[in-house]
Amino acid sequence: MAATTTSSISISSSSSLNSSSRRCLSSLVQSQHCSFLRNNLTLNKSCKGRRSFQVVAVSMAPETQGRASFLDRKESGFLHFVKYHGLGNDFILVDNRHSTEPKVNPEQAVKLCDRNFGVGADGVIFAMPGTNGTDYTMRIFNSDGSEPEMCGNGVRCFARFIAELENLQGKHSFTVHTGAGLIVPEIQDDGKVKVDMGEPVLRAADVPTKLPANKESSAVKSDLVVNGETWSVTCVSMGNPHCVTFGRKGEQNLVVDQIQLADIGPKFEHHDVFPARTNTEFVQVFSRSHLKMRVWERGAGATLACGTGACAVVVAAVLEDRSERNCTVDLPGGPLEIEWREEDNRIYMTGPAEVVFYGSVPL
Repeated sequence: MAATTTSSISISSSSSLNSSSRRCLSSLVQSQHCSFLRNNLTLNKSCKGRRSFQVVAVSMAPETQGRASFLDRKESGFLHFVKYHGLGNDFILVDNRHSTEPKVNPEQAVKLCDRNFGVGADGVIFAMPGTNGTDYTMRIFNSDGSEPEMCGNGVRCFARFIAELENLQGKHSFTVHTGAGLIVPEIQDDGKVKVDMGEPVLRAADVPTKLPANKESSAVKSDLVVNGETWSVTCVSMGNPHCVTFGRKGEQNLVVDQIQLADIGPKFEHHDVFPARTNTEFVQVFSRSHLKMRVWERGAGATLACGTGACAVVVAAVLEDRSERNCTVDLPGGPLEIEWREEDNRIYMTGPAEVVFYGSVPL
C-alpha cells in the first residue's frame, strides 16, 4: 500500500525553507520510506498573513491495491492526480471519465503547472468519456492555460494512465478522440506505447501558415526572416502546427545545442505568418536514419520532448530529402522511434511513458 504522510509547518509569507528545514523534511520522507516529496502552498486565513506549508509524500510506485484505492478517492475539494512523463515532457493526469467538463479550469491549470508554487508540469491532461464512438476523449490545458489540439508525448502518458485506471495488463489498444482527430495508442509488451498519429497535413493554408506554397500546396524549404536572419523552414501539421528548420539559409548542418532557444523560440511561435502560432523544431542530421531536435512548444516553451514535433521533423526531413521514412529522433529527454509509412501515409510514434508520482491538491 502507498505510504502517505502529511505534516504542516507555519512560515511567514516572505520566507523560504532554510537548509536545516529541508534536511528535516528529507528525514521525514526517508523515515516513511516514501519515494517522492511534493509540497503544496495554501494560505491559512487564521494565521494572519502566514502560510501553511503542507507536505504530502506519496510513494512513486505503490502496490496495485494502493494505486486503486488512491485513484478512487472522492474527497470534496481535492484533486487527485497522477503525474507522468514521456521523455521528460511531464503532465498531470486527471481521471475525468464521468464528466465532459474538465475538473479544473485553465486558470487553475496554470497554477498547477507552476514549477515553484504548484505541482509542476508542461500541461494538465483529462481522461474523459469517448466522443463519436471512441473509447475515450483526451483534452489538455498547457502550462499557459491554452488548449492545444493534441500532444504526442501526452497521448502516450494518457494510454498508460487509462491502463492503470482500467487495470489493463499486457498489450492493449484503444481509440481516443482529440482536437486533432482520432488517435489510436497501443501499449506494447515492453511497456512502451506505439501511437498511430494519423496522416500529416501538408497544405500550407491548413497548417496553418501564410507562407506561400512552393511544392504543390506545401511550404517546403521556404525562406522565413526571424530576428533579422533568414531561416529555411518546412511547415507541417500533426493536428497542431509545426515549423521545422534544419538551419539558416545556406547553413550546412545546424548544431542544435548552440541554439539560444529561449531567445529565438518565442519569435518563431508568434511570427505573423503563423495565425494560430506554431511549435518550432530545430533539427540536426546525423544520418538518414538518425536526427536530433530541440523544440519550442506553443504555449509551453522549451520542453524536453515533443511527440508531434518528432513526427513533423521526420516528415520535413523526408520532404527535404534529408532522411528515410524510419528514424530515431533524439530529444533532450531521450529518443523516439518515428515511422512515416509510404503505403498508408500514416505516422507511427513509439516511446516510453512513466509514472512520476501520485498526489492530491486542494482546489
